[in-house]
Amino acid sequence: MTATTPTGRVAPTGTTLVVGAIGTTGSRTTAQLIAAGRSVRAGSRRATAVPGAEPVRFDWYDPAGFDDALAGSDRVYLVPPVGDPDPAAVMLPFLDRARAAGVRRAVLLSSSAIPEGGPAVGEVHRALPGLFGEWAVLRPSWFMQNFTGTHTHADGIRTEGAFLTAAGAGRVGFVDADDIAAVAVRALTDDLAPNTDLVLTGPEALSHDDIAAVLTEVSGRPVVHHHLTYEAMRERLAAVIPPAFATMLAGMDRAIAEGSEDRTTDTVLRLTGRPPHGFRAVAERELSGAAGPGTV
Repeated sequence: MTATTPTGRVAPTGTTLVVGAIGTTGSRTTAQLIAAGRSVRAGSRRATAVPGAEPVRFDWYDPAGFDDALAGSDRVYLVPPVGDPDPAAVMLPFLDRARAAGVRRAVLLSSSAIPEGGPAVGEVHRALPGLFGEWAVLRPSWFMQNFTGTHTHADGIRTEGAFLTAAGAGRVGFVDADDIAAVAVRALTDDLAPNTDLVLTGPEALSHDDIAAVLTEVSGRPVVHHHLTYEAMRERLAAVIPPAFATMLAGMDRAIAEGSEDRTTDTVLRLTGRPPHGFRAVAERELSGAAGPGTV
């Protein structure tokens, strides 16, 4: 949506509530919206200050704050509650409130591994088109930042020079979170909403062994991918997260081993007009200056 300024220039109008505005994709989406001149309400549990945005408190498990967070917003970027095996239970009531509050476009972050109507956020995916006339579901592959940011893999790489999966030699079209955000911005701001789900990948499919080799070359420090069985991975995860969620995550690794994520798409190029970033370039960008004792 646009409006004409007194100088005759076209200026954007409308406000986006970004849920999870300090997270991996939310922070990048917020920054790119602001850079494009868009009004943003940055939602987080502590209403953390974000330069150029209006900070608002948002907690999926505190419905009393929903209306304040939504005030003045006509679109929303949705990052599901992390680690919740049944996010629909809290997300669908919020989406009803959002529609009633005047939100007309919703963009949901899901996963390439979860189809419409599938487990977890797949239920929200199925409901979204019936709630909003303008919508999109982003289904990115696994994040490249899992190996460089705040993730169990990245933690293991920094502390032990190793990470564990049950993905075997299966390949994944790992995707840069910056590219996810770029697509999110287009889905939120283009005159016509995608009104579909969008599978996002990087430019090539890589195995986790390939990832370890690139990280070794870029960092100058050995990085090893340890292979676990599905059962071992499930048990390891179940020690720290609910068993049902552990089973689902271990199952995703097993699906990778069976070839489910061995693909690339042209979605980033089609929606942003530029090719997606490759893993080596992202690793060089994000690990530059990070090397040192106990780091990658």
